[in-house]
Amino acid sequence: MSKPRNYQIEAIIIKKIKLGEADRILTFYTPNLGKIQGVAKGVRRPRSKMAGHLELLTHSTVSLARGRNLDTVTGSQTIDSFLPLKSDLELTAYALYAIELINQFTADSVENHPLFQLLLETMHHLCRGSNSEVVLRSFELHLLELVGYRPQLGRCISCRLPLQPVTSYFSPTAGGILCPGCSNSQSSARRISVNAIKVFRWLQGSDLNAAEKLKIDQELSRELEGIMRGYLRYLLEREVKSTAWLDMLKG
Repeated sequence: MSKPRNYQIEAIIIKKIKLGEADRILTFYTPNLGKIQGVAKGVRRPRSKMAGHLELLTHSTVSLARGRNLDTVTGSQTIDSFLPLKSDLELTAYALYAIELINQFTADSVENHPLFQLLLETMHHLCRGSNSEVVLRSFELHLLELVGYRPQLGRCISCRLPLQPVTSYFSPTAGGILCPGCSNSQSSARRISVNAIKVFRWLQGSDLNAAEKLKIDQELSRELEGIMRGYLRYLLEREVKSTAWLDMLKG
């Protein structure tokens, strides 16, 4: 049975690319179709009625018509524009980082409803502007779990023995923590404090509501961020571009 030519999706706009003089290719993350692309014709013209509904970091209902190569956007209506994310540079940077990770870690047309839900909830939490760094760490850990890269935080990844409450080592290549005795086997492993291990474990087992309430000091926050960046860089085999803007805003 052939698919209907016209269809409607719920989506968060996670990427946009200019096409020609007035069009854009948009990347949508959807609950039922995963990541898909569509072309929005004339959307860059000043009088475009769809432009406001198809901005980055917008949750919209989008109507599309199937095409030979790319489907065409025929209509759009905003569900949530996440205005706080667009009126605060730091929150914009956090949100752009989140959608970049979604785009990098997902293949086209692979449904992952829990991942869509995670992104949506993360956007809502970031809008509140409360404890955004910890919210991002929680988002990263749950994203990694949902795409198959959950780090091992309970046992040594090498000898498999339960970790003791001592400074250990996180190995991106092994995908988890090494005990002090096994740390020499991985030259890329970096030190991880007992508190960092505790926070990572707690975030792995908690939702975003709980994460938003967790208070940690700046030094521990930097340690958690550094370890996650190293792991993400290893998995993606490149830097996450939006981290440069995050670093600039932090000064």
